[in-house]
Formats: sequence, structure tokens, C-alpha cells
Amino acid sequence: MGPMNWLAAVLAAVSAFAVGGLWYGPLFGRAKLSEVGPGGLAARSNPGRTVGITAVLLLVSATMMAHMFARIGGETLAAKPWLYFMMSGGLAVAFVIPALWISYTHQKLTTRLALIDAGYWLVSYLAMGATFWALG
Repeated sequence: MGPMNWLAAVLAAVSAFAVGGLWYGPLFGRAKLSEVGPGGLAARSNPGRTVGITAVLLLVSATMMAHMFARIGGETLAAKPWLYFMMSGGLAVAFVIPALWISYTHQKLTTRLALIDAGYWLVSYLAMGATFWALG
């Protein structure tokens, strides 16, 4: 196992956070608001608390991803750079998105909202993979 790239982990979390700003801002902000409504999910949250929790949990995910890439090793990743995207995207597709959909199904939330959020997680995990690739 090689050393974990802590700088890449922090920057990967920042990149996923930036994707969220774009995703839930100009790209799908209105669509999500139309799904949850002005009195929906947004009204029940404290924006500062939400931002803080999101940042910390994205850092946890990025740190685990950094550990995963360290376990694979720099030589293997240099020879097979597609592994950054295959593995980061695979985490989103095989674990995060199914967990999200199960939760949304139990809460009886709309498919449109699930698709918006699933898209965010896939793109943000791929952005984290790209960050690790760029700094690998």
C-alpha cells in the first residue's frame, strides 16, 4: 500500500462540493425546489448547518476514496488511469445511488427528485476521481 494523498482527498471533497453548488444552483436548483416546494425539505433545514455537514461528509467520502487508491498503489494507477474513474463512478453507481433510491422509495419521494440527486452523486464522485487522477 502506498501513502495516502491527503491533499488530493481535501481537494476531491472541495471539487464534489463545487459540483454541488453548480448542480443544485443553476443546473437543477429550480427543478429540485419544484419537487420539494417552498414548504418542503428546504424549509426544514438550517443552510449553515447543511453546508457544514455536507463538507464534513464529503471529506469522509474523499478520505475513504484516497485510502482505496492508496491500496491499489501508484504503479497500478499510473499503468491503468481509467481505474480512477471506474472505481469512483462504481462507488456511486453500486453503493451511493442504490442507497439513495432505497431511502427515497421508503420516504415516497418522486422519481424526478431521485434522478436529480443520483445524477449529482455520480458526477461528484467522478469529479473526485478526476481530482485523484490529476494529483496522482
